[in-house]
Amino acid sequence: MHRKTGTDRRQFIKVCATAAATAASYPESLIASVAEGQFFNRVRLHDENGNPLTSSQLLTDESYLFFYPYVSTPCFLIRLGKSVRQPAKLKTQQGNEYDWQGGVGPQNQIVSFSAICAHKMSHPSAQVSFINYRPEEVQYAGHDNRFHRRSNVIYCCSEGSVYDPAAGGRVLGGPAPNPLAAILLEHDVQTDQLFAVGVAGKSMFSAYFETFGHRLELEFKNDAVDQWVEQSAEVVPLESYCARQVLC
Repeated sequence: MHRKTGTDRRQFIKVCATAAATAASYPESLIASVAEGQFFNRVRLHDENGNPLTSSQLLTDESYLFFYPYVSTPCFLIRLGKSVRQPAKLKTQQGNEYDWQGGVGPQNQIVSFSAICAHKMSHPSAQVSFINYRPEEVQYAGHDNRFHRRSNVIYCCSEGSVYDPAAGGRVLGGPAPNPLAAILLEHDVQTDQLFAVGVAGKSMFSAYFETFGHRLELEFKNDAVDQWVEQSAEVVPLESYCARQVLC
């Protein structure tokens, strides 16, 4: 669905240059390899009042939502209840390996993932979300054909896919063929502000626009739902965006 234009080409060149400068300035905050990923615009996250979002504003185990790298692609932002300092090595269904950066912020607790399920692209809308972060203990069917119970997972109730946000979105159970695509974050230690800079892993964006493009245009009242986010993105609690969260 994305329409390539001369502007897109100029933007791509600009973003490549920005990404190179970003990686040089913040090497500890980015994945070691983006072979299975892509840099997009460096976008400052801001709160509902338009002020730059700081890591200290995020409540532990609260689900937050923002849109990145496109204006209609939802992402989870989560402050986990533990530090995640170690990067994770992940692999796509096609066998492509990539590294996830781990958590960012003062205690390395803050993580972000695309909120588009890697199976059939269930995602939060203004009406309902079947995919949610679950801080409480839940039961799910693992790949070993046994039932497991654990807390702090991202659970898609549409088909039962379960992901571990403390391990780069790794699949714990269900039919999802790939980990959740991870959103690459930067944390500015001087201002405590947060930035989104790219995506790592197998994203679902092309299929998402092809499948839901018309509905997204109606929901967002915008016929350019496949345009990149520029400069800043608003972060809101998921419960304030979705009228209903389906929990299983």
